[in-house]
Amino acid sequence: MAAQRGAVKTTYALERTLQPIYSGGSVSLSDDGRILAACLGEDVTLTDLQNGKELGNIEGDGEPITALILTPSASHLIVCSRSMSMRIYSLDLDETDHELLQPQLLRSLRPHSSPVVTLAVDGTGTLLATGGADGIVKVWDIRAGYTTHTFHGAGGVVSALHFFQVEVAAKGDSSKKRKRTKSQQDENDDAIQKEESGLEFRLASGAEDGKIRIWDLHKRRSAAILDSHVSVVRSIQYSPAQHMLVSGSRDKTLILWDASTWKPKRTVAALEALESVGFIVQDQIIFSGGENGRLRLWSTATGREMTSEQEPGTETDAIVDTLYHSSLHFLISVHADQVLAFHSLEPVQVPFAQDTVEPLPIFRRVSGTHDEVIDLAYVGADKSLLALNTNSEDVRIVTLESSPSEGDSGSAGRYFGADVALLKGHDDLIISMDVDWSGHWLATASKDNTARLWRLDPEVDSYTCAAVLTGHAESLGAIALPHATPQETSAAFKDPLSHPPPFIITGSQDRTVKRWDTSKDMKQKLRAKYTRKAHDKDINAVDIDASGTLFASASQDRTVKIHSVEEGEAVGVLRGHRRGVWTVKFQPKESQPPGSSNKGLIATGSADKTVKVWSLADYSCLLTLEGHSNSVLKLAWLPYRPVDARDKRGPQLSSAAGDGLVKIWDSVSGESMSTLDNHTDRVWALTSHATTGALISGGADSVISLWSDTTSATLEAATTAETQRVELDQKLQNYAYHGNYREAITLALQMDQPGRLFSLFKSVVESEAPDEGSMSGLTAVDDVLANLADEQLYKLLLRLRDWNTNVRSATVAQKILWTLVKSYPASQLANIRPVGKVGAKGSLKDILDAIRAYSERHYKRIEELVDESYLLDFTLNEMDEVGDKLAFTNITGSSNELNGDVIMVE
Repeated sequence: MAAQRGAVKTTYALERTLQPIYSGGSVSLSDDGRILAACLGEDVTLTDLQNGKELGNIEGDGEPITALILTPSASHLIVCSRSMSMRIYSLDLDETDHELLQPQLLRSLRPHSSPVVTLAVDGTGTLLATGGADGIVKVWDIRAGYTTHTFHGAGGVVSALHFFQVEVAAKGDSSKKRKRTKSQQDENDDAIQKEESGLEFRLASGAEDGKIRIWDLHKRRSAAILDSHVSVVRSIQYSPAQHMLVSGSRDKTLILWDASTWKPKRTVAALEALESVGFIVQDQIIFSGGENGRLRLWSTATGREMTSEQEPGTETDAIVDTLYHSSLHFLISVHADQVLAFHSLEPVQVPFAQDTVEPLPIFRRVSGTHDEVIDLAYVGADKSLLALNTNSEDVRIVTLESSPSEGDSGSAGRYFGADVALLKGHDDLIISMDVDWSGHWLATASKDNTARLWRLDPEVDSYTCAAVLTGHAESLGAIALPHATPQETSAAFKDPLSHPPPFIITGSQDRTVKRWDTSKDMKQKLRAKYTRKAHDKDINAVDIDASGTLFASASQDRTVKIHSVEEGEAVGVLRGHRRGVWTVKFQPKESQPPGSSNKGLIATGSADKTVKVWSLADYSCLLTLEGHSNSVLKLAWLPYRPVDARDKRGPQLSSAAGDGLVKIWDSVSGESMSTLDNHTDRVWALTSHATTGALISGGADSVISLWSDTTSATLEAATTAETQRVELDQKLQNYAYHGNYREAITLALQMDQPGRLFSLFKSVVESEAPDEGSMSGLTAVDDVLANLADEQLYKLLLRLRDWNTNVRSATVAQKILWTLVKSYPASQLANIRPVGKVGAKGSLKDILDAIRAYSERHYKRIEELVDESYLLDFTLNEMDEVGDKLAFTNITGSSNELNGDVIMVE
């Protein structure tokens, strides 16, 4: 047992994953604001916006999705793709997990002769409108799956659709007309028929020619053509309270239409291409979103903009869609960078009398995808937040913990992976970042030739830029902060928010390293204390040692240099890598064994696919770790956490590489302890928790994986399993020794020990005193074999198949097989079903076929032996006759020679 405990292997398990939920394209929201359906490549994801949980996933048909929509109650989902197919799914609760949805494909149709680009569903969730690139609009019965209306005449691609109802004057002969139309129209017209209240269904369609057509679903013809826009109409919505229609177009205008005359009531110049418009606050306000990336509000009565002037956003900030239902107190703007921003409507609730309001506050953001995860770091005093560098000029802060939800899904509490803050300031992509010991100070380095120091105070939701570092001539690729924890009695330890890190080290493509000193009252821009030319090529990484006296720089010139923090001069060079070095990490104090007397270690990872561990005492290479099949991109030391005194593992080092793998290494033995595989592309980012040893990896596949250290649990489980195995093994031996075959056979089947089971059967079959009338040799064994459960019987047949393939064990296998065949009817044997997942050649048919094949081979060999035995008998008989004749001849010859009496001796 002690030896087993000494051979400890480091193990990690995938605890949670942050995966993309939206990568661009169509999105749709249920009317309660909870379920989001969104495109993810060629697939569709269904997400619960209240807790971020994935409710379901629908695999695509191999072609990009052109449009999708949920019915208001989320009972059905309609998906259209470039393959010109339209698939209608019903969304039911999963039978095993009622929190999940189980999509069921009801039907797959080919609605148009060209791809469907626009969808709309009526408020009842029974009618579906499709608009194609062929300029045709069709109306469908969702549940029945057939076309109810087809409208021609749209000018070009249909770009917007909207169902609504209008009130019409009652007619004297309406009852007769209703009766006549019922006899002439199909069943779906029951949902479209004019109600007693005088409401009729209409469908508005907008096209790329700028015209809006109003279709009367009762008369099956066009009711009006609205021609004022001069570019693509992107959004249409009707207000029954105002009795008007609003439309937004890429001609940078939104138009209010009088629903009585279908004439323009007011044209508003938005001065930006609009993608989405609609009514809110009892239809007193119109919202719009477009290329400027800012949600704007307009007065329905006057047409004036109500929101104060907003600075236009970048191209990636552009609003591509807006999700809203009248029952919600928020609306969601969908942006070009796949971010969903939740805007609170509380500032504009009725009664509303203000002429000007501030832009609607964004109280929550959801990132549809994190793009390529380049770097990440634990932040916050309790390390419950994660800072993400996602191949953009902003840093995202997400939470790693969940808090109870409050209210509806829009104002739900924080859940795992929810966005907490966005750090804006850089003008180009961020390449590297680092966090100090407290988790309150974050440094970022960017391709805009600057670095920034951020002050993070999650308690009050304050995330501000404390300083800008300007001075490098080219892109910054590396940055580092000191990680030494100050003394517990110091002011810096008690109030880290008021004490920034004493200095910052940066490395750049200009081949220089700089040191920047900070202070409590530092200005926004800092000046470098010194600049040193460090390498002959780009600097990829820098790191500061645990004492804060040395820092290392890794470069494309295949070297790593150790510098003095005080002067910046090189005090050592690490040579040995054959290609550029991507990452360098000093061994932190928490990773060193207690009482360690050496000066520590430093690890480097290179494009030559190796990790090297070096001694800081003489800068010699101690180990070269090989195992990755691509460039090693990131390293992270794990805290030293021995299981017990018999745990002989050395300090653990983790590495992430371009092969999509994360490996754990023993820095003393050089042994690869574990390989973590959950990425399908390069793993750029890797960090470890300083106390728990938890790992977080992020890669080019937009996936962020959280790994928990399960070494203790795995070892405990292995020890417990070994103890149980020894106990059962002893129990099995006791049963066999006392001849208790029933319990022995049952236990051997349960333990899945074919060797022990075969020994039991062999002793029974080869018994010197078999029971009279027993098929196997012992009556007790016959009874056991005749009363096996189906699962046990299946396992035994598996063993018989294996034993039957060997001549030495085939006799026993045949005897037991014969006993089984005689003990069970053929119908029961034929109905045995394997339990669990069956691998190759594991079905009952395969087992019986294998038994038959080898049995035929054994019997054929026996027949050949029998035939050969006859030849042997014949040969022996012939040899006996020949021997008698020779004996007689020899005796006769001898008597003649002797010329004497012959004496026969018996």
